[in-house]
Amino acid sequence: MSKNLVIVESPTKTKAIEKYLGGDYKVVSSKGHIRDLATSGKYGFGVDLENNFNPKYEPIKGKKKDILALKKEAKKSKKVYLATDPDREGEAISWHLKDALDLNDEDYERVVFNEITKDVVIDAFNHPRKIDEDLVHSQETRRILDRIIGFRLSKLMQSKTGGKSAGRVQSVALKLIVDREREIEAFKEEEYWTITAKFPELDADLDTIEGKKAELKSEIEANDVISSLKKEFIVSNYETKLKKKTSKFPFITSTMQQEAISKLGFSSKKTMQIAQKLYEGIDIESETIGLITYMRTDSVRLSDEFVKQSYAFIKKNYGEEYIGHVKTAKKKENVQDAHEAIRPSSINRTPESIKKYLSKDEYKLYEMIYARALASLMKEAKVNATTITLDNNNKTFKATGQVLVFNGYLKVYEKFESSEEKTLPKYKIGDVLVSNEILKEQHFTKPPARYTEAKLIKEMEELGIGRPSTYASTITTLTQRGYVIISDKKLNPTDIGIETTDKLQEFFSDLINVKYTAKMEQDLDKIAEGKKIWYKLLEAFYKAFELEVNNAFDKMKKKEDEQTGEFCPNCGKPMVIKNGKFGKFEACSGYPECKYIKPKQKAPVIEVCICPKCGGKIVERKTKKGKIFYGCGNFPKCKVAVWDKPTGELCPECHSLLVYKEEKIKCSSCDYER
Repeated sequence: MSKNLVIVESPTKTKAIEKYLGGDYKVVSSKGHIRDLATSGKYGFGVDLENNFNPKYEPIKGKKKDILALKKEAKKSKKVYLATDPDREGEAISWHLKDALDLNDEDYERVVFNEITKDVVIDAFNHPRKIDEDLVHSQETRRILDRIIGFRLSKLMQSKTGGKSAGRVQSVALKLIVDREREIEAFKEEEYWTITAKFPELDADLDTIEGKKAELKSEIEANDVISSLKKEFIVSNYETKLKKKTSKFPFITSTMQQEAISKLGFSSKKTMQIAQKLYEGIDIESETIGLITYMRTDSVRLSDEFVKQSYAFIKKNYGEEYIGHVKTAKKKENVQDAHEAIRPSSINRTPESIKKYLSKDEYKLYEMIYARALASLMKEAKVNATTITLDNNNKTFKATGQVLVFNGYLKVYEKFESSEEKTLPKYKIGDVLVSNEILKEQHFTKPPARYTEAKLIKEMEELGIGRPSTYASTITTLTQRGYVIISDKKLNPTDIGIETTDKLQEFFSDLINVKYTAKMEQDLDKIAEGKKIWYKLLEAFYKAFELEVNNAFDKMKKKEDEQTGEFCPNCGKPMVIKNGKFGKFEACSGYPECKYIKPKQKAPVIEVCICPKCGGKIVERKTKKGKIFYGCGNFPKCKVAVWDKPTGELCPECHSLLVYKEEKIKCSSCDYER
């Protein structure tokens, strides 16, 4: 018997945790999930439908060796500590490790920590527990539901439409995007006009006509108002109020993704990848330190210790008048509150103090997380908001402005939340102002905007669709399946995305909708709390679902293949366009009797520039998934390749290729730009 064995999910955590725990512990990684549902049994579900949906698990491809190695380590260890991530997925991974490694209850302990810092990790090992079976059942139920719905509906879509897949959360998110597109298509713009009176020191907009809100539908109405105005405007009201502007809550997964998309220009997927790295640890001098708390959370709670340290930091660096208070949020449905909000592991580890250890993008995200958490504990900003009302022949015009009188939390958060100032002159009631110009302007009402990634994530969160960990992967799936394309940062449904949604709504409107999906999330929470029996939920769901699926297979009309206008050279039947694993291809409509497939023509080679490394030609290429990149035509002898279009020049600092990016010329490797 030798050391205690600690098993974590990610290899990047092992070094830091082993150092914190000392010589009696060996820390190894499971490299994420080790097992998944088998694809055996009815419809390949991997569950026994006749025996309480008992799941059958098998090692994930390539993980058999890892399981054997972990088993070997476990056998020679004093005790096994399962230290996977602090959420349902992590709890399930711990259960799979316990089961696959044949561990008895006395052989293992479950430890959970929300941040990878020495004090927190050691405290977690001082308070171990056993695996929470209810959390595991909740994760299992979600996985089985997704398997059943995904396998059955995907098969249906593939056989009846041009769609490739469908899913419990994915298809509801797609429906939101398609519904928005339909709103835009049905929208009818309406004309309206505004009138502005300009004065030497301010502009005032028409507000009311004879006591009613001004609504001008045509230029004729606007002209009538202007012609009725006198030159003199009388100040009828001058009001200044002190208003407080409160900071926002610290980040949860969804708000972090939304702000990173809108403020930093990151995708949701990129945001989560960077946050994962910051959580797992960054090498700072001789130590690997987890810089933020766990990044998959829907709780805005902050630990008492962090609040205490932050108050001391605020007092020392900004003054006591900047100390605010801890915000309390109303308890929302579906909020697990298992751990804290996303925050820095130490408020004293300022972004600037560790900037040299971080990549440019890591620094940007850490800076925003740090500022948001600190700002949430600071005093409100205060502004003097002024409103001036001007009267003219039974019509009122208004001018508004505001002046910041105390910056409060904006002291640290103004980079991410601007406060526009506009100073208005002082007047007394009864003062007369003479306008030097009256302007009219035509406008048209605008349709609702298409979803951005940030807006879709916000909508999914508010509606209770999915969990924090699923938002980014859902959007990625929709784009990979060809249901949605991102253009000008907006999510646009494709024809196949619209068709898939329409077919699902025709036969599964009671399942693929917001209310049902949100209720399912609530039921999964009840399983996690021990208030519902997991297999009973699955039994009730499957009984109704299978009837609907069989009905859809029987009655849903199959989409006819599009004809190309050519005929098969082998049998003379029309050639049609088919969808395959690697995209569209042309084949004989007589399949399976005739299996002729038209050979694909090679795309023309697009030469971009001369390769500055070898003198060959850099050409435009595509990955298997259709993503464009640029590589040397002398590959594999010359392995020059970049994602952005190259200029044909080398970077003067690191000698990598210069590329066109964001309307600038930048280095493909270092920070050089010109």
